[in-house]
Amino acid sequence: MPSVSEIVAVTLAQHVEHVFGVMGNGNAWFLDALERRTGAHYWPVRHEAGAVVAADAHFRASGRVAAATTTYGAGFTNALTALAEAVQAHVPLVLVVGDEPTSGPRAWDVDQIALASAVGARTYTVGRTDAAATTVIALEHALAYQLPTVLAIPYDVARAEGGELSTGVALRVPAPLPIDGPFARAAIARTAQDLAGASRPLLLAGRGAWLAGAGDALGRLADAIGAVTGSTALARGVFPRPEYDLGVLGGWGAEGAVDLVQRADAVVVLGASLNQFTTRFGELFAPGTTVTQVDVAPAATHPHVGRFIRGDAALVAEALIAELAALGAQPSGWRESIDRAALLRRDPGDHAAPDGRLDPRSAAVRIGELLPEDRVVVSDGGHFIGWANMYWPVAAPDRMLMVGTAYQAIGLGFPSVVGAVTARPASTVVLTTGDGGGLMALADLESAVRAAAGRGLAVVWNDGQYGAETNVYGALGLAPEPMLIPEVDFAALARAVGAEGVVVRTLDDLDRLRTWVAEPESERRFLLLDLRISPAVVAPYQLEILHRTR
Repeated sequence: MPSVSEIVAVTLAQHVEHVFGVMGNGNAWFLDALERRTGAHYWPVRHEAGAVVAADAHFRASGRVAAATTTYGAGFTNALTALAEAVQAHVPLVLVVGDEPTSGPRAWDVDQIALASAVGARTYTVGRTDAAATTVIALEHALAYQLPTVLAIPYDVARAEGGELSTGVALRVPAPLPIDGPFARAAIARTAQDLAGASRPLLLAGRGAWLAGAGDALGRLADAIGAVTGSTALARGVFPRPEYDLGVLGGWGAEGAVDLVQRADAVVVLGASLNQFTTRFGELFAPGTTVTQVDVAPAATHPHVGRFIRGDAALVAEALIAELAALGAQPSGWRESIDRAALLRRDPGDHAAPDGRLDPRSAAVRIGELLPEDRVVVSDGGHFIGWANMYWPVAAPDRMLMVGTAYQAIGLGFPSVVGAVTARPASTVVLTTGDGGGLMALADLESAVRAAAGRGLAVVWNDGQYGAETNVYGALGLAPEPMLIPEVDFAALARAVGAEGVVVRTLDDLDRLRTWVAEPESERRFLLLDLRISPAVVAPYQLEILHRTR
């Protein structure tokens, strides 16, 4: 008879292709069964947070659920920050963990169910007779609620006989949220009338629209009314007509684009929560602008929303298109009048900052010109996050992964590479990280180099400080010493784990990126660019935060 661990592994592997983890006492039997009894690919990482991060990034890059695994106790608590990020970002994954025996906790056990609940994740504990069903329920919960779940295997149950092993169990995946009731239908009719009568219509899409597969419908809706389009950072590239798209709006938006948004007279927001960064702390839209929000949330998520439609973004977009056709609506002509290139113009920076160190703006511009076209960008958190978002073009929302942003965490960058490279095996994976977050995630530098090899590239914005803190609290007069980091040779650290490391002090030093891109992937190593940038150049979005903090 198969063991409980075998049943969990085989059932999970019917629906999950990749499992990321760190082995320990609590998950040893699960991993043995995964290796011996299934075709799932196991990817060892070096820190338990990295296991959850890799599974998270894999979903964001592919749309397919992945799994992570850790042991009990310290292995589980090490993963909590990454688990909290996945909860906040609404990423479905399953974290398989060991747990205390059914006889009660040992000296080193903690209440893992309570800890998971504290960060918003539900736990399902398998028993001797329900391992397959519980595994399926955990997967279905993750998919239904777009949240991570924890699947716990008590230590004394892991090797116990678990009954018959069944295969071919189908998951019940919820259908898209329909447009329900007369109020929603009336709101769609009124929104269509607003758009048909608008002179300057604007559509703003977020990650929810991408997850709903609404890109094509959004493009047809924009065409029907002649709308200018824009997106949140997590939805870049969702609209199919880039010639009329303003890119990221809010704190990372170009000033000309944000100024144009102020002129919009009818705005429809689809699948975006309208957080403080997207709305520029409430100042993105002009007073008096009609703002309609479409989302699966129970209610509007920002006070400036004048009308709320609860429903799937793709279904609502299709309904609006039908209403507009019935009204005989014609395109406004507004988008043909804009000079997109001028609106998106940004400060290119100088070759060097006044302190003699590299200007991050000019470095970002040059790197953006040299990066391979087929790429996935994964981003850690920190001040530097603005440079990639402002200066590196992105083809689609699943080509820019920002693991950590939802929970405002740093130190999740290097393991993101592992998840992305398994999701996109033909693409180059580009990590953008800072020196603070890079040091925090250093355990999985080796994991990134091993998993990505010649398809991996890391850009470390090395300015000797926690920039997000220096730029705000240092400017407010707080003692700078706790915000500083002694200069670290990341290029040397990369070489120590088998990568190629290059210290970049001038734009000419980036020529190695040009030659690296031209080399066959099989003949090159993972490349880490250690950018020695000036701490004095502050991203515009940080200045905006400082203004709000004073």
